[in-house]
Amino acid sequence: MAILDSGSLMDNESLCLPCTPDEEATIVKELTEKDESCVKEGNLYYVISNRWFVKWQKYVGEKSGKHVFKGLLTDKQATPLTKPAERPGPIDNTDIITQKDGRDGSDLQLHRTLIERSDYVLVPQVVWEKLHGWYKGGPALPRQMISLGIQKTLSVEVYPLALKVIDSRDKSEIIIHISKKASVRKLYEQVSALKRVDSEKSCIWDYFNDCKQTVLANSDQTMEESNLQMDQSILFDVQTDGFIPSGSGMDSTGNQLALVPIEPQRLSRTIAGGPSLSNGHGPDYGSSLYQGPTLDSVSADEEHTQDSERSGPERDRGLAGLQNLGNTCFMNSALQCLVHTSPLVDYFLQDYTDEINKLNPLGMQGEVAVAFGELLRKLWSSGRTTVAPRVFKGKLARFAPQFSGYNQHDSQELLAFLLDGLHEDLNRVKQKPYIETKDSNGRPDEEVANEFWSNHKARNDSIVVDVCQGQYKSTLVCPLCDKISITFDPFMYLSLPLPSTATRSMTITFFCGNGRSLPMPFTVNVLKQGYCKDLFQALGVACCLGSDETLILAEVYNHKIFRYLDNGELLHTIKDDECIVAYRLLKKQAEFPMLEICHRYLEDVKAGEGTRFLTPLVTFLEDARNGTDIELAVNRVLGPLKKKMFLSTSRSEGVKVNGSVSEATEESTSDCQLDTEVGDLFGDKELEETYSNELSLRLCLMDDRGMSGKSILKNSVVNPSKIVKVILDWTDKDHGLYDSNYLKDLPMIHKPGLTVKKTKQESLSLFSCLDAFLKEEPLGPDDMWYCPGCNEHQQATKKLDLWRLPNIIVFHLKRFSYSRFLKNKLDTFVDFPIHNLDLSKYVKNKDSCGGSSVYELYAISNHYGGLGGGHYSAYAKLVEEDRWYHFDDSYVTPVSEGDIVTSAAYLLFYQRVKTNKLNEPIGESSEVYEDI
Repeated sequence: MAILDSGSLMDNESLCLPCTPDEEATIVKELTEKDESCVKEGNLYYVISNRWFVKWQKYVGEKSGKHVFKGLLTDKQATPLTKPAERPGPIDNTDIITQKDGRDGSDLQLHRTLIERSDYVLVPQVVWEKLHGWYKGGPALPRQMISLGIQKTLSVEVYPLALKVIDSRDKSEIIIHISKKASVRKLYEQVSALKRVDSEKSCIWDYFNDCKQTVLANSDQTMEESNLQMDQSILFDVQTDGFIPSGSGMDSTGNQLALVPIEPQRLSRTIAGGPSLSNGHGPDYGSSLYQGPTLDSVSADEEHTQDSERSGPERDRGLAGLQNLGNTCFMNSALQCLVHTSPLVDYFLQDYTDEINKLNPLGMQGEVAVAFGELLRKLWSSGRTTVAPRVFKGKLARFAPQFSGYNQHDSQELLAFLLDGLHEDLNRVKQKPYIETKDSNGRPDEEVANEFWSNHKARNDSIVVDVCQGQYKSTLVCPLCDKISITFDPFMYLSLPLPSTATRSMTITFFCGNGRSLPMPFTVNVLKQGYCKDLFQALGVACCLGSDETLILAEVYNHKIFRYLDNGELLHTIKDDECIVAYRLLKKQAEFPMLEICHRYLEDVKAGEGTRFLTPLVTFLEDARNGTDIELAVNRVLGPLKKKMFLSTSRSEGVKVNGSVSEATEESTSDCQLDTEVGDLFGDKELEETYSNELSLRLCLMDDRGMSGKSILKNSVVNPSKIVKVILDWTDKDHGLYDSNYLKDLPMIHKPGLTVKKTKQESLSLFSCLDAFLKEEPLGPDDMWYCPGCNEHQQATKKLDLWRLPNIIVFHLKRFSYSRFLKNKLDTFVDFPIHNLDLSKYVKNKDSCGGSSVYELYAISNHYGGLGGGHYSAYAKLVEEDRWYHFDDSYVTPVSEGDIVTSAAYLLFYQRVKTNKLNEPIGESSEVYEDI
């Protein structure tokens, strides 16, 4: 790969010369931005241990936890205010390497459980060369950018394909690593070179589950297209003079044969390109066919089952496990739930070829539907034999590259993709008409809902819509003009939050923006899963907030305001170790520009150099025209911090507002003295008279990056924007006048204390989760609604209601929460009914579901453990047996119905129960009720 030009900052800098932290940060940022502008397949990246990289981040002044290079600090003033970090030693990647005896750098492999940005980072080649030039060390771990799937999604191949090569001559085994984008011809060359055999005399088999599957043709077909899986075996054969390995797919002259089946085909007719089910298996089960240059057809069955194992008894139908192909338990769990969904089973066991839509631009040419259908057929025809879903995983990786690797993924994300993909591949609508959505405009809900549903069905008509799609009512209300918008949207699953019944204690420090009181911490209790609007409300009550007052909440980090909080932000995004402050201001001031004041201690007054300290202050600028007006506002908010001076004779003789006092004692003001004494000292009239000649405070404007700009003078012209940011430089003289201790050492949201042992597991009901999902709440700041009344984006309130229920309803329990830097899993126990789940009280339109709103549980996708290292399994009910089974990858075992309700439940699958004319459930049947 050609080395990119390092830019203007590199012109007079060599790898040998030391750089300052600021220079290193600037160089790396510039090189990274240049690389991002020309990302393409084949680019080389290097893996670096995050343990070392965090040390480098601290050294150059970057806040760890952010994106690797986003927001990289490049100036001295922006570095953290703690003692500068020491320069890290040589690059050390040994903690992430699992194979340390490789033949060369490219052969070094990483631990399989590593997580990007947590255990390692990826840097472009040019950045690696700079870092390695500065720090040396290593070892180097180069990885290539490849394109995955039909959409050619670019991704760095951190984990190349690992294959176990078994030599048929002596049964010896070696492990090789090869890119998923490498050709089979490259595989032949690599293996033949290791075995010191001419590649023309070599023969390599797909050797899956200790059985020969197909001969891999020496062609340009890629590893990805050949459906080879991580850690699987390949069998190496060598042709001797005139000898051809059994079933190798070549004739005596060495010419390839078109098709050489290992075992005879039994039946000729297949459905949707797959096996017939007349006797439990079809022509492609266990057949090892030489496919020539491609293996694209799902008829080439890599999901091998031995003939002796395929003749399972009829009573074992539906009890086949799915082999784990390398962290595919998430996929296996979701698949087992779907293949035990009765309407889908009935559909895919029949001939569905006429409904495959290969021309739908939103679909996947019907390939995903066919692959899923074939997999379902094998699972229902192979008795208890484990099936390896290699073809399905190959199709999945082709159309959804996000699932192409061997890392753990989310079963709900897979379910969402698969349901949508099946729908589009089986959409009976070949040409979707254009339909313009009409506003409700006060029309009856029934009329609007039916119109939306008809429009939806005109473009979307499939087995998935018939079985899995419902409809909910969405009501948006503009907070400014009260415009109401009502829509009726389809859904395939409901993602339910897990509201906590426990409260959370949060400590917030109050600052008065008008300078009328000292800073004071308040501790309030709010719901763990609440919103910032709940925190605003609790704080307002705690501090007796007036009707004419408002609060501004902000997070303070490194002595500056890191972000402002709004009503719609979730409270769980605020961590216990963060510092949150509240600024108390008058509502009428909100229309004026906001003044943000940061503090800096001048270590060298003449040079103007200093470090930031103390807590920022916020106030508003009313009719500010010049520098004097800004200083007046700063003095006003600093008022409570002014030190009182007492003389032995009289107060009036000893007080000088901006000077020192001899023979005086100093005290900080107290709460009871603020309104009189401090107010008298710092009235607006006296301030104006005192500072009429010159500014006594050293104030500088800040730019958008928080960097110090020019000094503010008396006659400086102010062009206030929405937020005016200034730096107040503190001198020894200022420390004598003001008590800065009140601005030091902000309390954290919650100080860790002794761990209290839980005496009772926190639990919720499924109904409380539904209530939380359907309650009215404000939209998030990143999800603003464009109001047609205001013609502006507004943070509207949103209310959801169920309108039309599907035959199959899936509940997704949102156990995974995400914030700026952290991911978390909630292990809260959710109590959900197995029988007779009645949703009637949640349905607004009682006639839309034919009078039936009772459901029966039939499958569960479970997640155990934490993020990254967790495990998925599934519970599914065989309706014919009325018995539950645990599907844990290859292992299928019966389970008691009383043991399936656990805190691991992640996806809940319910089926509508058929009712009689009196709307009463008929026994415990899970029979599908016909859609109305």
